[in-house]
Amino acid sequence: MQREHWNRKYAEKEQLWAAEPNRTFAEEAAGLTPGRGLDLACGEGRHAVWLARLGWRVTAVDFSEVAIEKGRARAAREEVEIDFRSDDLLDFEPEQHVFDLVLVLFLQLPADERRLVLGRATTALAPGGTFLLVGHHLENLTEGVGGPSDPGVLYTPDDIVADLAGLDIQKAERVLRNVVDADRPAIDALVRARRRSG
Repeated sequence: MQREHWNRKYAEKEQLWAAEPNRTFAEEAAGLTPGRGLDLACGEGRHAVWLARLGWRVTAVDFSEVAIEKGRARAAREEVEIDFRSDDLLDFEPEQHVFDLVLVLFLQLPADERRLVLGRATTALAPGGTFLLVGHHLENLTEGVGGPSDPGVLYTPDDIVADLAGLDIQKAERVLRNVVDADRPAIDALVRARRRSG
C-alpha cells in the first residue's frame, strides 16, 4: 500500500488504532528485560510508548509521516524518549546485531517484500535478542473478522518461521483476538523467536 494512502488514513482520525498495546504482544513482551527495542511499522507508536514506559530504549520506524508525527506528539505528552524515524521498511536497514527486541506487528506485505523486511529484522537482533511478530493470519480472511482482504499479504505462523533463518523458534501459533461489535474473533498469527547468545 502506498504511503499517501496511509497518511490519509492516519489524518482522518485523532487515533486510528487503540491507545493500548495489542494484548498478545504485551503478554509476550512483559517479562523481557528492558534493553534496546526496534518497532518496525510502528504506526502511531502505541507499542513503542508502552515499551519506553517500561524502560526500553526504542527506535520506531514507519513510512507514514503523519503517523510518526502523532507518535512523537504522544511520546512528548507521556514524557518518554523514542527515536521515531519516517522510512519505508523496504529501504530501511537497521543496525546489525544490536537490538534486544525487534517487533513486527500487523505488517502485511507480499511474501517477497515480507522476507526482505524480516531478513533485516533478524539481522538486527543482538545475541540473546527476541523477535516478536503478530499479524493477520491467512485464515482470518474466511473465518475471522477485519484485516486485509488480499490473501497475498496474509500468512500463517509456518510462513513466518520459514522467513526467520538462524533463529530459535519459541512460539508459532494461531491466536484469537476479540473485536468490539463483531460476532466472532479475529485470527492472528503469533511468532516468537530468539537469537542464540553465543
